[in-house]
Amino acid sequence: MTSVAAQNVEDILTLAIAHGLQREAVIVSDAGCGLARILARAYRDCLPGAAHLDFDATSPEAIMRAFDPLTPGDLVVLIQSTSFRLEKFRIRVELFKRGLKVIEHPHLARMREDEYATYVDALAYDPEYFRRVGSALKQRIDRATAAVIDSGGEHLVYDSSFEPAKMNVGDYSLMKNVGGQFPIGEVFTEPTDLRRVNGRVRIFVFGDTDFRVNLPARPITLEIREGKVSGVVDSTAAFDRVIASIEADEEVWVRELGFGLNRALTRTRLVSDIGTYERMCGIHLSLGAKHGVYDKPTLKRREARHHVDIFAVTEQVLLDGDVVFRQGAWVV
Repeated sequence: MTSVAAQNVEDILTLAIAHGLQREAVIVSDAGCGLARILARAYRDCLPGAAHLDFDATSPEAIMRAFDPLTPGDLVVLIQSTSFRLEKFRIRVELFKRGLKVIEHPHLARMREDEYATYVDALAYDPEYFRRVGSALKQRIDRATAAVIDSGGEHLVYDSSFEPAKMNVGDYSLMKNVGGQFPIGEVFTEPTDLRRVNGRVRIFVFGDTDFRVNLPARPITLEIREGKVSGVVDSTAAFDRVIASIEADEEVWVRELGFGLNRALTRTRLVSDIGTYERMCGIHLSLGAKHGVYDKPTLKRREARHHVDIFAVTEQVLLDGDVVFRQGAWVV
């Protein structure tokens, strides 16, 4: 596994981030779980000239001072068993402000040991696949006026155009910031008119209140009316808690429409961290009024509280009547 991790990290560095060995790099890691130690070793092997800091043995002020000599275009790698807290510093935002490239691996301790190989495989970067499929999906989404999610006998129908799709495919040539959270592989959007979403969708995984993947014994069916959850069939106690938590603060809107591209993450090959599994090859949606990218006039960003990822049983996806996903793969 260590050699695979090193190869995948090398591809991320060279093919996605385009980090040259002549540039400076700082790696901040902890040893809080086995997966963090595997990744730290992989980055050490690939970046032998980088400065390495032990998060648990270094003060936040000292860590921030280590970034001071870096210049725009240099690299910071954050390998986190949980999520680093640096007191008043919002670390990735601060690093991006400085023009630095950033690779983040957060919440690694959420992965079980038997999921380490899946996570490492999900780091594999195939630029031809990610960039080709991601770009093709964005083009189709941006001109689409309708979509259908076929989740095996149930259909969720979008009778709406879509917000300009955003890509997370390792191509930063047209983006202000370089890097982000890894693994990658996603194109996402949402309908311009949230109320023009109706039908039913079967979900096989949802993010629970601890931000972990929850796999119910059988799929849960959601009934969607005018963009909001109006009913739940075959629910579980854990999913009931998710819905109750949202309803305590706001209506249960269906917002994000995510097209996951990462072929190492599938319906049968999972990891426990919901933020990692979000790249799963297939469709994911979000429940709740919160979305940090798209504004809606009737939903105030500062007041919205919840964004819960759910994952659809994805038999087919259609955009304007054309099939773009079938048999577990994108066909664009």
